[in-house]
Amino acid sequence: MPPAFRRTALAVAVVLPAALLTGCSLVGSGGSCDGSGAARKDLAAQKVLSSPPEGASDPANYRDAGVSTGCDDDSAGPAWLHAGRVYAFPGTRQAVIDHYTRIAAAQGWHTGPAPQAGAACWTRTDDGRYLVLDVGFHLDAWSPVPDPGKGIGYEVTVGSHADGSRDGVSCTD
Repeated sequence: MPPAFRRTALAVAVVLPAALLTGCSLVGSGGSCDGSGAARKDLAAQKVLSSPPEGASDPANYRDAGVSTGCDDDSAGPAWLHAGRVYAFPGTRQAVIDHYTRIAAAQGWHTGPAPQAGAACWTRTDDGRYLVLDVGFHLDAWSPVPDPGKGIGYEVTVGSHADGSRDGVSCTD
């Protein structure tokens, strides 16, 4: 085995396991979620997440679910932080959107373009961090899929780049 090949094989043998164990990628994976706990906690504390319309509740199969948070760092650019909550509601989608339109305006959010048909979106800056608020009704990706009973299910989410920047942020993210 040529010496150059052995050095390359040794480098791969040392670097690859370290990258896999630390969640890093040898290919550029964008920003990191490291150290994002405080920012995710701030997102989870956004009052709008706990301001559902009267009659809304946790879905039948999500007892005491509350607000969940996450961080996605699998694309180029800054990591995306998010906090959200799923609700079941006995009314209509339009009643949910009308409710959040009033709540969002009262809490300083500004109307943005809807991310998908039948959804709603708002933006604002909070402590220098650009935030996006989405209310959507497509919950098929959840596991298990939320059971809204005889009503509808919806998710309210607040998201932000880990660095707080507005660059590339839209209501479709």
